[in-house]
Amino acid sequence: MKHIITAVFVSTALVFTALASPAAAALSGYYDSAEKIATILSSSAVADAVRQAPVGSISNTGTRKDGASEWQVRTQECDLTVYLIPVLPEGPGKTTYLLEAPGGCE
Repeated sequence: MKHIITAVFVSTALVFTALASPAAAALSGYYDSAEKIATILSSSAVADAVRQAPVGSISNTGTRKDGASEWQVRTQECDLTVYLIPVLPEGPGKTTYLLEAPGGCE
């Protein structure tokens, strides 16, 4: 009986430890991608760079050497490259992103 109680206690402690770990607070790949796309679509810098043209597609095109995600925003007349730099939370929470739009549409 003592071994069963010990096993239950250890199992419960492991479950609570796993739930409290930072990995448990991470977003799934789907929600992280949605966060990135929302950052791009809500950016006035992107809207100005594409001259308020309707967006045809947004796609992830790679990773810059410094780790920033490279994304391409396509409109009918322009392909705009933007970069998303991760901003990690200080505690539990989701990663947010800073946007760099180094170019524009000519």
